[in-house]
Amino acid sequence: MRLFSFSLLVAFVSTACAAPSAPGWRFDLKEERSGIVALESIVVSPTLVLFFDRASDDPLQINNHSAWGALWNLETSTVRPLDVLTNSFCASGALLSNGTMASVGGDPNLFPGNPAIHPGNQAIRLFEPCASPTGDGCTVFEDPENLHLLEKRWYPSSARIFDGSIIIVGGMHEDTPFYNTDPALSIEFFPQKESTPRPSEFLNRSLPANLFPRIFALPDGKVFMVANNQSIIYDIEENTERILPDIPNNVRVTNPIDGSAILLPLSPPDFVPEVLVCGGTQTDTIDPLLLSSQTPATSQCSRIRLDEAGIAKGWEVEHMLEPRIMPELVHLPNGQVLITNGGRSGFAAIASVGDPIGNSNADHPVLVPSLYAPDAPLGQRISNKGMPSSGISRLYHSSVTLTPQGNFLIAGQNPNNHTVVGPDVVFPSEFRVQTLDPPFMFVERPKILNTPAKLAFNKKFTVPVSIPSSLARPGAKVQVSLMDLGFSTHAFHSSARLVFMEATISPDRRSLTFTTPPNGRVYPPGPATIFLTIDDVTSEGAWVMMGSGNSPPTLE
Repeated sequence: MRLFSFSLLVAFVSTACAAPSAPGWRFDLKEERSGIVALESIVVSPTLVLFFDRASDDPLQINNHSAWGALWNLETSTVRPLDVLTNSFCASGALLSNGTMASVGGDPNLFPGNPAIHPGNQAIRLFEPCASPTGDGCTVFEDPENLHLLEKRWYPSSARIFDGSIIIVGGMHEDTPFYNTDPALSIEFFPQKESTPRPSEFLNRSLPANLFPRIFALPDGKVFMVANNQSIIYDIEENTERILPDIPNNVRVTNPIDGSAILLPLSPPDFVPEVLVCGGTQTDTIDPLLLSSQTPATSQCSRIRLDEAGIAKGWEVEHMLEPRIMPELVHLPNGQVLITNGGRSGFAAIASVGDPIGNSNADHPVLVPSLYAPDAPLGQRISNKGMPSSGISRLYHSSVTLTPQGNFLIAGQNPNNHTVVGPDVVFPSEFRVQTLDPPFMFVERPKILNTPAKLAFNKKFTVPVSIPSSLARPGAKVQVSLMDLGFSTHAFHSSARLVFMEATISPDRRSLTFTTPPNGRVYPPGPATIFLTIDDVTSEGAWVMMGSGNSPPTLE
């Protein structure tokens, strides 16, 4: 008996002295539903995310009809409808230099039983900066007669550029069954720079699978573009294009054969750009009825450094842990990249392959995210160690965004032409909302206590901070990131950007000094979120205006 008691005592002491397990990544399912399918999402304030869907029969109501716009409150995890005039289905968007969100293009179609809808394929929707934390009094402004695109565009892409305006690329004019058979082979800007669109040979060459081209504003003011399996650098000021190497191995990466792409973090002093493209399918653009929901996606990631040496070297190939069609790549403030959403097989679009699963052209959802570490050696950059399963498929028409709180908001999915739900529906219209919470959400975090509302370029700023003692070790890794949180839709996070800033913390750990980017080409003028990361523990973000806050165009 005495030996038994001693054994129990040893076991108790061992258990009591064991270090508590480190927190891990977690999915958190929110109680409230989104009310509309969040197929487009963009953070528009420190507390609000703007959702758009197609104009159809979503359950969220406004003015006695189904809503297709909504504001998600990040503090309360609740939703409020927005009144939208034009059909925003498969539109794009970005924040302008003055903080206004511009949503461009959309669906030309109406929907029976929802009389409020106007065609959206030439639409411009504006959501001005919203001071209310809950969105009270904040609305979408539209004037289709006087405020519209030069050309009809459905499935276009957009990005904020060096003068704070947005470039709008590609799309199609009207409804097409699968490929882009009625293409908008042009580029335009908002606000307008010319009275007619600029023709694009690149868009012509990249037919027919070139919807939602992946476009990135480079730190020299040019724009990198990927569509289908082709890539270029477009010079806005000279209206010229430089043809770059194709994506290797016949992999195609834009709608309806969606991979994803991201501009990797830009670091001082040289801010040399690199682009990562992951997923899609290794296939020819054949009759969609000859394609299958079981066609394997690719696991290939292709990476290119966009200086002369990198372009001469071409694309470097590596592989995800699994094949993915319609993944999405999203920055973490520490420079890593989240790979999430998508399926192992099939294609984008709805009920157009020979064997759809219900109406879904894709199958075998990937439920476990991965992390990509850009600075790790080739072949060791991607891991899902410790990553949880979401338990919810996120295939066509899903979205994800980093939030100012530092976690990821994940919502949407609807491979159907209207709201389809029920126990027998394999891939229903999805209104459940989750966050994916990094481990640092569950420990004491650094805090940025205050920042100026506006930050000038190429200046040093010192701001007060609070650093927990657990992060006060000598030699701790300190990172300060200036981020555009981007516009998420169709497996692409347009305008997403991370610029690291040179930074130091004072010896007393009470202030942070950082140097802003040199100009508006490195970080296009407009809203930004600043995060402080110490040894991979990230603060909540500080919402600032990078630059003057003037309306575009503004050269800074």
